[in-house]
Order: sequence, then structure tokens, then C-alpha cells
Amino acid sequence: MSKFFVTTPIYYVNDAPHIGHAYTTILADVLSRYHRTIGDDVFFLTGLDEHGQKVKQAAEKRGLSPQAHADDLAPRFLNLWKTLDIRYDDFIRTTETRHKRIVQLVLEQVHANGDIYSDEYEGWYSVAEERFITDVEYESGQFRDVKKLKEKNYFFKMSKYQDRLIDYIQKNPDFIRPEHRKNEMLGFLRQPLGDLCISRPKARMDWGIEIPFDKEYVTYVWFDALVNYISVPGYGSDEVKFKKWWPADVHLIGKDILTTHCVYWTTMLFSLGLALPKTIFAHGWWLIGETKMSKSLGNVVNPLDLITNYGVDAVRFYLMREMVLGSDANFTPESFIKCYNSDLANDYGNLLNRVSGLIQKNHGGKIPELGALTAAEEEIKTQANALPGRIKDLINAFKVQEAVVAVLAFVQTLNKYMETQAPWKLAKTDMKAADRVLNTAAEGLRIATIMLAPVMPEKTTQVLSILGAENTKPVWGQLKPGTALKVHPPLFPRIDVEKA
Repeated sequence: MSKFFVTTPIYYVNDAPHIGHAYTTILADVLSRYHRTIGDDVFFLTGLDEHGQKVKQAAEKRGLSPQAHADDLAPRFLNLWKTLDIRYDDFIRTTETRHKRIVQLVLEQVHANGDIYSDEYEGWYSVAEERFITDVEYESGQFRDVKKLKEKNYFFKMSKYQDRLIDYIQKNPDFIRPEHRKNEMLGFLRQPLGDLCISRPKARMDWGIEIPFDKEYVTYVWFDALVNYISVPGYGSDEVKFKKWWPADVHLIGKDILTTHCVYWTTMLFSLGLALPKTIFAHGWWLIGETKMSKSLGNVVNPLDLITNYGVDAVRFYLMREMVLGSDANFTPESFIKCYNSDLANDYGNLLNRVSGLIQKNHGGKIPELGALTAAEEEIKTQANALPGRIKDLINAFKVQEAVVAVLAFVQTLNKYMETQAPWKLAKTDMKAADRVLNTAAEGLRIATIMLAPVMPEKTTQVLSILGAENTKPVWGQLKPGTALKVHPPLFPRIDVEKA
């Protein structure tokens, strides 16, 4: 049995979750569900980053302590993941003792390795990014809420590992994906790499994990947060568990946190003597028009609104269908409705309605016999049997959008087959031929449904139940003739554009 360990970033609790958070988490859920269906042992980790200046500021605005603020917001994420049918294996909050203990252990180990030193530093500090920035970054004007700071802090010798990291990236082509993000990181690493400030004096900012070798300081939020990827699977607490799961197969992240994962995190792992994750995959942003979704701009889409109106599986499907991994995607209500009506109502839902409706009307409501195949059925069978292998290749290449499109293309093939064969006409002249066509279409629908199950777990479960095909495999011939179909309402009723 192979293992698959997938992580999302741990999300800041400075505000309620939005569709950007939902996207990454659904993507991880789809990958984990897919790997479970093919028999892999899966560990899916997500959670919340509850320390740092942004969290403290958000709490102060609400008149709450940082911990009370985090305790209030955490259930909003947990409830949304439940609503979105996210089945994670662990949910970490960085204020938990089990995490704080390992962060302090890591600090002690990196310190003992000679990779942490103290120094007085003066430079530009971005409150928004919670880090010191270079003069070049300051002059770019891309950083908000910047001020000059001079203070003593602790630094991690990140620069010590610069050449080793460059060499690793070049020798491991799948390590940073997509390709243009790898090139971006190599470009970044061609410049001198400074050391990383990993502390904040309590006198300035006390909301964080205390530095174990200096009680006057707390840990820089990123050095704390990144450790979750090893603290949860057992580093420093459960050697057997950690050996089983580490390294992670994929860290899923947004492109805005590429440097922290590909440079900060990897050099921390080098210092600890640990293997690097197999892949760090940076996806794009969800845009409204040409603008990134952001609370400050007031253009955040709340996924709960969409779910209330159209159902959880329609939202999951849209997000997976519309974003090519690695690129940005545009969200508009119009594109959502178009996707829903075209792919779900017209193609997938309509195929079920036609097949089940004709079987109810002309075949006693039971799956008919297949009989001898003609060339048309052989072609459908060939495509159906090839589909699981095609989807596996695409999922392994993190081409989830292409995998969804590939299943839809097969569904469209089945609809065209129904149009061409016209079993409603055959039922009047050649019932055996009508039987053959409807059995073939139903069997193709069953296999397509299994392939869509990681994306739409609720609706696909309903379809397999309607077909009496629960627990079947995506192999041709597992639909049993004589099985009574369940009567059902339309799977995806069309959205009336004028009323939406």
C-alpha cells in the first residue's frame, strides 16, 4: 500500500474564511479522496495559524484577547469544512500544546546546530507581511504598512543553505510546481540570500510561542507555522508515525506564500537533517475581474452563499472545473451558472435523467441485459476502461481540472451515443437493441460517476445508489442486469438565469 500525505497551508485567523481558503482545502480533499479510492493510505492535514501580529491586531479591533479571537473564529473554519464535505485527518491550531512543544524543540535543535545567532538589526519592517524586507523590496512599493525598525533579534542562518537549495531544486524537477514557479524561485535564489529574523521582542509583540533559550522573545510566526507540517505527523513525539508519513507528498499553497515554503521551510528542514517534501505546488488566485479577492477591497466571495443556493457539490465542482492548477481564475456569478447549467444540468444530470427515465418507462425500471455488443458499444467500453488510467495520470500530475474535463468529455460521448442510438425509438421495434444501448449508457454513467466521486461525493453517492451500484469499481461490467433503479428527482435542476 502506498502512502499519500497532503497538506494545505494553515490559515490565518485574522478573519472569516472565504472562497480562496475553500479552494485550497477542497483541492486537498479531492486529492485525498482520489488516493483513498485507489487504495492508498492517506493523511490529510489542515488547520489554523493563530499567532503573530496580524492576529493580535485583528483581536484588538474586536476588543478581544488574541486567544479569545482565535477561539471564536476557529469554529467558522471547522463548520465551513464540514459544510463543504471536507474529510481531513487532522486539524492543527498553532496555539495547541502539542504544536508549541515541537516548535520549541525545533528551535533548540536548530540553535544547538549552530544555525541561530543574535544580532542587532535595523531595516524596513512590513507589518502586513510580518517580516523585515530588503531595500529593493521597500523601493518596489509593493509592501504595505512599512516602518523602520532597529532592534536585537535572533536570526536563522538561512544563507548557509542557499547553494544546497539551488542544487536540490535543479536536481529535483518535481519539487516546485508548476515549472514557472520553480524558475521564479531559482531567480530569487540567484540574489544573495540573507538570514531570517525568527524572533520578535515581547516588548513589541508578545503573541507567539516563547523562544526556549530567551524568555524575552517570541517566535516569528512563519517559523512557528511551518513546523505544523512535521509537528502533527509525529516529529519529536511519535517516531513510528513520523517515519511512516514524512516527507509530505505535496504541500498545496497559494502563490503568495511561495518563498516562505520553498526557501524558509526547506532551509529549516536542511538544518534539522530532514527530507524535503516531495512537491510544493503553488496554485493561482481567485480573481474578481482582474483583481485578487481581498477583504480590504470588499470583493470576497463567501462560499456559504453559493452552497445555500446551489448545493455543496456544485460549488466543489465549479472550483475544480474552472481553475487550471498554477494559473489564476476569474470568479463571476455568470461563469458559475454557465458551468452549472452546461456541465452538471445539461450533460451529467441529463444523462442520468434520460437513462433512468427510459429504463423506468420501457424496461420495467430494471437494468436491462447487455447482449451482444456492436462496434458502437465496443467503443464506449474501450473509452470507459481507459478512463481510470487517464484520470490517474492526470491526478498524479496535479492536473485536476483536466481530469474533470476528461470525465465530462466521456459523459458527452455517452450523451451523443444516446442521441445516435435513440433507444426510445428502438424500444418500439427492437427491444433487445434498446436493452443493449441503455445498459451501455448506464454502465458508462456508473464509471464516470466513480471518477467524479472525489469532486462531488454527495451527488455521486446518490447516483450510484439510484443505479444500485454502491461499492462497485470503475471496471466495465459491474452493473447487474435486473437491478431495480430508484426513482429520483432531477440531480441538478437547471438554474433560471433570469431568476438567479
